[in-house]
Amino acid sequence: MDNAYSQVRTRARPALGRDEPRRAAVPSDAELVTASARDPEAFTELFARHWDSLYRFCQKRAGSAGEDIAAEAFRVAFDRRKRYDARYTDARPWLFGIATNLLRDHFRSARSEERKLGLSAALDGPSRGDADPDGLERQELGPDLASALDGIPAADRDALLLLAWADFDYEQIAAALDIPVGTVRSRIHRARQRVRAYLDTSDDHRARTKEG
Repeated sequence: MDNAYSQVRTRARPALGRDEPRRAAVPSDAELVTASARDPEAFTELFARHWDSLYRFCQKRAGSAGEDIAAEAFRVAFDRRKRYDARYTDARPWLFGIATNLLRDHFRSARSEERKLGLSAALDGPSRGDADPDGLERQELGPDLASALDGIPAADRDALLLLAWADFDYEQIAAALDIPVGTVRSRIHRARQRVRAYLDTSDDHRARTKEG
């Protein structure tokens, strides 16, 4: 790992109880990223601002691997900081977009490894926790929503979870995934339709079971 990035990450967490001096103006994320191209220490504050939220998002999706994925997202961002578009004052879509791509790679590799090992998805279900690439997502979503999202294209799932777990609006999701806002709307609409259809079917099934 880049020594400069390692130092930034180590120094990013301020000591508890330390009185911070009052600042005349708080720099935007874009200003911090731009400044970090000249002075890597400026990246420290960006890390401190967004580590917790990015870590929680990655941990929800990937369990114990989430911390490493979040850290790698910041490392990649640090390496790419000179290419950041300073017109975007909020760096969260940029950071979460990097993390989402890393999560896709993580799940793809995990499923490939499962196939190599000959594991059966039917027998090795969500109760195995982190051994199931989607296990943590299933726990966070609950059994009904998790089942509803089974089979949804990864791109639609990414958009929906950025909305639900990162609390992004459509414009932020579009920036994170580098797609038009109209595409975001279509992906989330499809995902929501799938969820509604599944839940309606499940409710009907439970109602018939009780009647029987």
